Amino acid sequence: MHYSGLRLLREALTGNRGWKPAWRDPVPRREYDVIIIGGGGHGLATAYYLAKVHGITNVAVVERGPIGLGNTGRNTTIVRSNYLLPQNHNFFEWSLKLWEGLEQDINFNAMVSQRGVLNLFHNEGGRNAAARRGNAMRLDGIDAELLDREQVRAMCPLVDVDNGRFPVMGALLQRRGGTARHDAVAWGFARAADARGVDIIQHCEVLGIDVVDGRVRGVQTSRGPIRANKIGLAVAGNTSRLAQMAGVDVPIESHVLQAFVSEAVKPLVDQVITFGAGHFYVSQSDKGGLVFGGGLDGWNTYAQRGNLPVVDHVWAAGIALIPALSRLRGLRQWGGVMDMSFDGSPIISTTPVAGLYMTAGWCYGGFKATPGSGWCHAWTIANDAPHKLNEAHRLDRFRTGHLLDERGNGPFPWLQ
Repeated sequence: MHYSGLRLLREALTGNRGWKPAWRDPVPRREYDVIIIGGGGHGLATAYYLAKVHGITNVAVVERGPIGLGNTGRNTTIVRSNYLLPQNHNFFEWSLKLWEGLEQDINFNAMVSQRGVLNLFHNEGGRNAAARRGNAMRLDGIDAELLDREQVRAMCPLVDVDNGRFPVMGALLQRRGGTARHDAVAWGFARAADARGVDIIQHCEVLGIDVVDGRVRGVQTSRGPIRANKIGLAVAGNTSRLAQMAGVDVPIESHVLQAFVSEAVKPLVDQVITFGAGHFYVSQSDKGGLVFGGGLDGWNTYAQRGNLPVVDHVWAAGIALIPALSRLRGLRQWGGVMDMSFDGSPIISTTPVAGLYMTAGWCYGGFKATPGSGWCHAWTIANDAPHKLNEAHRLDRFRTGHLLDERGNGPFPWLQ
């Protein structure tokens, strides 16, 4: 079924009796060419691009619960490509280009809104770092603008640029950045993958990965064994757990990251604004709620809940940046399990076990990478080798020392 305005009008006039389920609920087959473990955005995008780009349609996506309820549904919906290192900004720029054509590609309204992303700075060191990042981006043809104090004031009148502790001196702006609707992204990729023959198997927990003579042969699940010679992991904070089922140790720590949304208000924040000094970022959803977040809770956990000190810190940072937030009530809070790599950059790679692949280590950047991650992961699975875009993101870089330390924090995942 093709979605369109005409279709919507026709269904409205005929009692909405013609709509069909967006994807099937198939019974697992005994064998597939490829199994993708993880039914979030990255896993569903991988399956879609395997089918669309590489013609591999005998694919199963297995998810232990309903699709899209992991980190795909637990983030702040930001999309951007404003990274410093060429290996990272070129990858995320490809992902951003996929975002720009995604809705037409998958015939689904993902509510992509290129409203602009501002990274504020507060001193000369911050200005120099922003200029360096922006120049690195522009050298590779990626849009970046350096704004001064008055330009920030004009663009974001609610921001307290004269803050006593953190006066705003300017910002790095990427106008093509913005937001997308996270659950719609999962639903859209699921529908598009299903239309190309991919089986999306929900409520199917992976209990083990079969490895024979150094090669994967299938998985053991709560719904029985399923054979496959290629398996892709797209399970975010549970990557280390699943990889260990195949005997692979991954340099990842799992931490919880909290996010928040306020009560709905009239339009206040037209862009995505990040406040580096307070580690705070905010945008406004289409429902009117202000969506914002901060840093990690700081300890290893698989729990999707946080703690009150971080709540206090995030709200305080937000009020320091935008004093008007002090008059809003918090509506809800949630936590996602971040798979923090030791250099802060992702892993899209083959592994020491033949036929086992992964997209992991996304730290704070998982949602914005969704289409790019799926595209590169699919390429790596189909060709048993990375694409140029993810060649530097191999798992073995931690053994060879070719790290991608975007923030210069060293091998400390909780600081990335």
